[in-house]
Amino acid sequence: MAKATLTISSKNYGAWSLRGWLLCRMAGLDFEEVPVDMDDPDHRQELLLLSPSVLVPRLVDGEVTVWDTLAIANYLNEEYPEAKLLPEGKAKRAHCRAVSGEIHSGFYNLRSALPMNLKAQHKSFKIFSGARPDVERVKEIWSECLDAYGGPFLFGRPTMADAMWAPVCTRFRTYAVPLEPKLQAYCDTVFDWDLMKEWTEGAMAEPDEIVELEVEF
Repeated sequence: MAKATLTISSKNYGAWSLRGWLLCRMAGLDFEEVPVDMDDPDHRQELLLLSPSVLVPRLVDGEVTVWDTLAIANYLNEEYPEAKLLPEGKAKRAHCRAVSGEIHSGFYNLRSALPMNLKAQHKSFKIFSGARPDVERVKEIWSECLDAYGGPFLFGRPTMADAMWAPVCTRFRTYAVPLEPKLQAYCDTVFDWDLMKEWTEGAMAEPDEIVELEVEF
């Protein structure tokens, strides 16, 4: 029986849940998924008891309870250093932490304009002006990392940064955001990642009537 549990919401819409799930899998953690239906008042009340912030994902690992995706990343990096969620080298680790923190704390216009929806795929989509600077900043961050470290992931091999940015890759695909070849190649690398394929398979199996969760933007 798995000693750890990870509380998550919708796999189709749950950007933060995807990040937490990827981090746990990358760390090699033996955990059980605990899905929560945020539209069910009883489940919402239960989640209020589990986490005062009403945020998912929420990791329980033995006696440790931690929510907030970046906090989960930092916990797993400390507890399971062999997983190397951060790259080697002080400067590289600092860069990885910085770009992971940036997506964690910002890009509100991008999240509201392009909510995660793995089942949808638009042939074209007009992005409102307020979100365009966010899109350009994403491209800048990705280009900087890929140029500095050579790809195919942001820091060469998969790190916590890729877990944090993976939902943005899905958004760009869903809403047909045009990308230059090296950035499209990065997104394709993320989509071909075995862990992403596993998550996406779960998302495709969800009922279509699941409502988008604002908390997950």
